[in-house]
Amino acid sequence: MTNALTTRAARGILALGPQVVLIKKGEHGALYQSADERFITPAYPVHGLTDPTGAGDSFAGGFIGWLARSGQHDAQGLRQALACGATMASLAIEDFSPRRLVEARPEEIAERLATLHRMMHFDLVEPFGGAGR
Repeated sequence: MTNALTTRAARGILALGPQVVLIKKGEHGALYQSADERFITPAYPVHGLTDPTGAGDSFAGGFIGWLARSGQHDAQGLRQALACGATMASLAIEDFSPRRLVEARPEEIAERLATLHRMMHFDLVEPFGGAGR
């Protein structure tokens, strides 16, 4: 699903009444959309795919696990939960069965989460001296 189509679908679902829409896009990450905000989390870049079975469930577990552990359910919490979900899904696809998830150390999970953060964050420098605002 293209970004334009995903965004249009999210806005259509928002028009039905929910305050937030989350769309999982597999190897293309995930989208958070509210009436005021859109946030896209990329998939964590793995070196190789062994088995995609369980990636969606692992994503959901990482996502819900973060929300439960942090107690943070605002936009910032949902962004962090998306990144946690992407991190857990990246582990799940690196081996058959849940073996890779079981073997993952907390430090490794934290490092993958930090890598995702670095991929999504940069300091914005005004490209044209502030013109165009």
